[in-house]
Amino acid sequence: MTQTRTGGCLCGAVRFSARLTNTRFGACHCEMCRRWTGSALLGLTVPTGNIDWQGADHIATRQTSAWAMRAWCRECGSNLYFRVTADGPYAGDTELPIGLFDDPNGLEFSNEIYIDHKPDSYAYAGEGRTLMTRQDCIEKFSLLDSE
Repeated sequence: MTQTRTGGCLCGAVRFSARLTNTRFGACHCEMCRRWTGSALLGLTVPTGNIDWQGADHIATRQTSAWAMRAWCRECGSNLYFRVTADGPYAGDTELPIGLFDDPNGLEFSNEIYIDHKPDSYAYAGEGRTLMTRQDCIEKFSLLDSE
């Protein structure tokens, strides 16, 4: 399954076209994602080479942990992506926030990570998602050991 979706930031200075290899997205409730987004990161994993950026000179980046970076639009501040930078099985993947897509319909909410860090003031409806605690993530994604 490959489909192309477009999207961009709030002001339109940064646009992208992404060739999706799946339509499953997840929520991350870790403290960094909550601070970065103001709630949870709802992100769809896309191979970095499958994303074509327009207005890339408006993209600012910051290494936010020993193993990942985050990017935003220099003009409007919209969060653009989270990307693993450490070597390993998840290197080369980019998490695009689903709110950036021009058409976010038809995506499947498949997992929540750092569920034990989610504030008790909200919960997502629906069932059938994989739920992982911080410890589950450390065990599955060994690159998190350097946190």
